[in-house]
Amino acid sequence: MTTRPAPATVPRIVGRLVLGAFLVFAGLSHLFWARQEFAAQVPTWIPLDTDLVVVASGVVEVVLGLALIALTRYRVAVGWIVALFFVAVFPGNISQFITHTDAFGLDTDRARGIRLLFQPLLVIWALWATGAWSAWRAQRR
Repeated sequence: MTTRPAPATVPRIVGRLVLGAFLVFAGLSHLFWARQEFAAQVPTWIPLDTDLVVVASGVVEVVLGLALIALTRYRVAVGWIVALFFVAVFPGNISQFITHTDAFGLDTDRARGIRLLFQPLLVIWALWATGAWSAWRAQRR
């Protein structure tokens, strides 16, 4: 059974490209100028070196961002992968909230809590901009 993505409308294309650019920028910031800020978000229960997690997640973000921008033929699959990535890094945001860790100017529980609300929006953005959600719904019909 073939799933067809939603038409690549201008808003979806722009949304996909902006999200891709955002991921490339965030990934590069992991690697170069905001490493310590990202290190603050790595939960202490992760049994890996914190810097390794920051670098690896930065590389993954750059790759995913470039995939969103360039792999238009595979945008549905890339959309699901990006959405899953946003789900996978959510524990870091929760950890930052629970441990009251300041990073990226999130120096209050309220600010950290508001940030938690934005993570599901990133998941929705990835699924909408790539047509992944529409393709899944069409497949179920």
